Amino acid sequence: MTPTGTRRGGGADSGLRRVLRGGVVNMAGAVVGAALNLALIVAITRAFSQETAGLLFTATSVFLIMAAVANAGAPDGLVYFIARMRVFGRHGGVPALLRLALGPAVLVACLVSALLLVFARPLADALGPEEAAAYLRMLALFLPFAVLTDSALAATRAHHDMSVTVLVDKVGRPLAQLGLVAMIAASGSAGLLALAWAGPYLPAAVLAWFWLGRIVRRAAPEEPHEPGSAPAETGTGTGAEAEAEAERVTPAVFWAFALPRALGGVAQMGVQRGGVVMVALLNGLAGAAVFTAATRIMVVGQFGTQAVLYAAQPRFAELLAARDHAAVRALYQAGTSWLVCLNWPLYLSALVFAPEVMRLFGAEYSAGALALVIVCAGQLAASALGMSDLVLTMTGRTGLNLLNNVMSLLANVAVCVLLVPSHGASGAAVALVAAVMVRKLLPLWQLRSLVRLHPFSRPVLVATGSALVWFGALPLLLNAVTGGGLPVLAAAALVGTAGHLCTVWRMRDHLELRR
Repeated sequence: MTPTGTRRGGGADSGLRRVLRGGVVNMAGAVVGAALNLALIVAITRAFSQETAGLLFTATSVFLIMAAVANAGAPDGLVYFIARMRVFGRHGGVPALLRLALGPAVLVACLVSALLLVFARPLADALGPEEAAAYLRMLALFLPFAVLTDSALAATRAHHDMSVTVLVDKVGRPLAQLGLVAMIAASGSAGLLALAWAGPYLPAAVLAWFWLGRIVRRAAPEEPHEPGSAPAETGTGTGAEAEAEAERVTPAVFWAFALPRALGGVAQMGVQRGGVVMVALLNGLAGAAVFTAATRIMVVGQFGTQAVLYAAQPRFAELLAARDHAAVRALYQAGTSWLVCLNWPLYLSALVFAPEVMRLFGAEYSAGALALVIVCAGQLAASALGMSDLVLTMTGRTGLNLLNNVMSLLANVAVCVLLVPSHGASGAAVALVAAVMVRKLLPLWQLRSLVRLHPFSRPVLVATGSALVWFGALPLLLNAVTGGGLPVLAAAALVGTAGHLCTVWRMRDHLELRR
């Protein structure tokens, strides 16, 4: 029996339609979520001093790194093994898998939360301000809820349900954070900023687990496939062996996959958020605030990236379980073109209009324009290289993924130590780009013998050409003629968006969008 969405005889069907449908749902939430998160940062930078903003950004960066430690790789493990259970019709094992994953994850989350409470004072002394300890202790209380939210949302995505991630994580939580920060800004009580930022994780966890329970109950009556049926007639190995492997999700098997991914996720979060902490320690809280503002465009772009990744992750797991490597290549190249279509317009616009973008956060943040240019250049390259790190993880090679992320983190720390004391936010931006390139290029080299992935294809070239014309050449021309400014940025964004959408629509066959 052939698994759902995989045709016999090769990669003719890579599940593009299902991934694209999930990606569209995620993208709708990503647009709203990106706007809300950007508005949240702008509200904080404009309502509070650079030192207060820098303290909050540094404390929340510590929180997110600790959350990556505490989840112990459970979210990625749930996506990987639930996807395999679905391929082989073994959905009845999902409740047991959830118990297997969440017991240790919640225990570790409580332990990490307790450690953060105990060591809040030494961390605060390193950062400087007296109120840093109160910020860290307040955030520590909500750490288990963040872990529960991440795990529940991952399990819903493994069932190809993207709506809960959009409603709870992309829209609901940032909207609540923005509303609470606005109330605190009006009251002038900066000491409650940490509570405003972390508090929404509690209702998010409740809603995510309620939604997951509904999904699992609906899927439970599904009839299992016949034992021993072959998943596909492609690749190597037998279907019976793969199905038997899918059934044997013991604690040892699950955590052998999840724990290396957990360490890799910690290293990856260290790259994303560690720069803020490094700048705070080596260049002061004001520098950390500038660096955070300069990297907000990267975070906004990550919403678009996650929209594609969250939809593609379970499909990659299913295709690799069925050993349909031709379909993996097709999905990888199509997904890369979608990433370019989504992200290059944002990064090119921010690169051309860097001074205007930084002034949105306040006049004192204009010094971060160079850091913004560096970050955007790096993210353009990262988008064009595609999702190689995700594919490597879904092959089960979490040890290699861990190695890549550790090397990426080491590159980030080394360059930060060299450049941040003298160059501040710009030095941290160079370190971030170096780390991202390490994490993107190594998986492509490591996967060359398995699926021979590369991002060079007609869809990627079409997407790149459209973005360069409408968000590179056109804004540069308008800048040269008018001298720049926010009105020119708005006009270039409107005209470029209209032209880019028309081009994407006309070239939808080449971009694999018609499916």
